[in-house]
Amino acid sequence: MELLTIKEASALATSYVGRDVTLSNISYLIQYGRLRKIGENGFTQVLKQDLIRYLESRKTQRQAAWQNRLGKDLNWALSFEQYKESETTKHVHRLHPYKGKFIPQLVEYFLDNHIDKFKKKFYFQKGDLVLDPFCGSGTLLVQASELGMNAIGIDISTFNALISNGKIKKYDISVLRQEIQKITNELDKYIVKSNTVEFERELLEKLYQFNNKYFPSPEYRYSLEQGKINEFKYGYDKEKQFLEIYKSLIKKYQIKLKQDKTDGFLGKWYIEHVRKEIDFAAQLIDKIKEPDIRSLIKIILSRTIHSCRATTHSDLATLKEPVLSTYYCVKHGKICKPLFSILSWWKRYAVDTISRLNEFDKLRTKTSQMCLTGDSKTIDIIKELEKENKELANLAKSKKIKGIFSSPPYVGLIDYHEQHAYAYDLFKLERRDGLEIGPLYNGQGQIARNSYVNGISDVLNNCKKYLAEDYDVFLVANDKYNLYPTIAENCSMRIVGTASSSVGRIMKARELGV
Repeated sequence: MELLTIKEASALATSYVGRDVTLSNISYLIQYGRLRKIGENGFTQVLKQDLIRYLESRKTQRQAAWQNRLGKDLNWALSFEQYKESETTKHVHRLHPYKGKFIPQLVEYFLDNHIDKFKKKFYFQKGDLVLDPFCGSGTLLVQASELGMNAIGIDISTFNALISNGKIKKYDISVLRQEIQKITNELDKYIVKSNTVEFERELLEKLYQFNNKYFPSPEYRYSLEQGKINEFKYGYDKEKQFLEIYKSLIKKYQIKLKQDKTDGFLGKWYIEHVRKEIDFAAQLIDKIKEPDIRSLIKIILSRTIHSCRATTHSDLATLKEPVLSTYYCVKHGKICKPLFSILSWWKRYAVDTISRLNEFDKLRTKTSQMCLTGDSKTIDIIKELEKENKELANLAKSKKIKGIFSSPPYVGLIDYHEQHAYAYDLFKLERRDGLEIGPLYNGQGQIARNSYVNGISDVLNNCKKYLAEDYDVFLVANDKYNLYPTIAENCSMRIVGTASSSVGRIMKARELGV
């Protein structure tokens, strides 16, 4: 029955898992009932055996789960389990949410010049030019900059290209701060004119009192972990109880919840006042003269409205039905509310963006990276680069592209345009859904798989024209249908190495005969 302070628990956990486990991490485990709280606030302790049991179970569960999914050839070293979430989303990698991206440590592992038991040689050097024909949110571009390499990205999605280029461009931070502050000031003035501020202030007071009474932390969470409370029944009962308080406040402050026009993403998924704030901020952004600053601030607004959709905290990724009232939140274990203003998130993300840009500025090198908007199956890379980036165009013509590192879309998993539908609606961006490879809406049947094979093959065959003779291709793919041997054959390539990891099956391909 050995007791540990939070500081001692942090030190033990750090030693046990081989990475930094902070005091906040331990406090989180206590708050959410993963560990029993012993003592009062100010002198909180946990049981050593509880902590070890939790750490061991998490490690075993994660490894077993991945082995079940990926088979016994799982290379656990490529799981990057030792990295915290804050490290896998470091600096500009978290400028905007994006489904289906690989972690920067994976890119770095295969691009840098180290060798180990698995990686017997290195394939790229400083100054090389690398390509990602499925650029997504630009992870390769950012890591190439860190490693002193030049990089080209291509993506069919206009918004993906906006995110990718937003991460790697160099900004005048003082000008950026000024433009952000102008918008913040105008939003402040705009909100004061409405009655939502006073409404939300009183709503938060009522929620605080109600949650302290019926969902005390961490006692409530621990009771759930021990099975002493039926969460569904208890949470539903308290949700109905608080709903009467919520309705009375809506009536008192005459809050309009639903928009008159509910067509399109913005019409359906935002409360009336939130939508007005979004449109107001977008109009202010359109007035910014400097194009790179304007584009970056669009990314900040997009990130903001992604967090302000009228849905539950546990449903942000899937979006089932709009939620316009208070609700029992399974993620936080209490009654939560929808958002009635974008201002707090706007301020938070504006500060966070500047901080991340400054952090990246210390690591970036004097190299060139860019994401082109286009169809990787048919794009003329040189021609498009000559319009957009002469330096990269000259490199591509003289040195050629040394290789590809990419994570292609998976079969029937994600609709890449739809995941950012709010941004396409708000900024009036052109959608090219029909040119996506393997979209969710096509399913995973045989027709979809055949279409996927043809699409990936066309991309690789088109890109091969721009590669150096001794190129290497690294693809991170969920190949559960074993499609890539056929894709390699279609491209006159051969797969010369594979490894399964928690991020997917990594395949290395070369030209036949090389």
